[in-house]
Amino acid sequence: MSHKLLQNKKGIIFGALDANSIAWKVAERAYQEGAQLVLSNAPVALRMGSIHQLGEACQAPVIAADATNADDLKNLVEKSMEHFGGTFDFVLHSIGMSPNVRKKRDYTDLNYTFYSQTIDVSALSLHKILQTCYHLDALNEWGSVVALSYIAAQRTFPGYNDMADAKATLESIARSFGYHYGVKKKVRINTISQSPTATTAGTGIKGFDDFFGYAEKMSPLGNASSEACADYCISLFSDLSRMVTMQNLYHDGGFSAMGLSPLLLDN
Repeated sequence: MSHKLLQNKKGIIFGALDANSIAWKVAERAYQEGAQLVLSNAPVALRMGSIHQLGEACQAPVIAADATNADDLKNLVEKSMEHFGGTFDFVLHSIGMSPNVRKKRDYTDLNYTFYSQTIDVSALSLHKILQTCYHLDALNEWGSVVALSYIAAQRTFPGYNDMADAKATLESIARSFGYHYGVKKKVRINTISQSPTATTAGTGIKGFDDFFGYAEKMSPLGNASSEACADYCISLFSDLSRMVTMQNLYHDGGFSAMGLSPLLLDN
């Protein structure tokens, strides 16, 4: 059901790979709510995924950009402004990658070149996107930026590896840049700490099925789905959340507030 919450709003969505991606679900919901979109992902991801199908469905151009590369981001933002005929209203950062996770390196035996890549792709890319938009004055007043995070930024989940460090950095960037962008342009910047979700990236993490099941039992409402996360993103892009900024918002069925669930003791 559409409430036209994003009617006349425009935004860039980073990170849609396939129909399992949260970013994919957000793009579909944003389009349903009346938004005009630009979709972006890294060139290699455009070759691997099916984002062009999403672009056709949402009437959105797909512009390749390496989110760690300042020149790529400048080109993306400038082309997006050309497409929109001016500035835009929201950005979704749904970008994460760890070579150490892919190579099954233990946290006590990290490859530091891989580690730097993890931080650059999964966290510093948010700063680079925000800085590019800031310098180009690309976001409208009361615009909204949302980045997807995970509770491993606050609590230890050994299988999450160096991605935990990246998410902690991501959340810090959102707070720090949230101050500067808020003062300059009333732009709000928040992170969403989402339940474990069966995305292409998520299922590649060691022990995913185990902690997905654990979180399902620990959370009073169960794990939040990717569709529910998309709805939450829409609320943060909309004018209904204009005074919310610099927050890490838990979207996890209550997991973050729990100590112990009887459902786990019964097994």
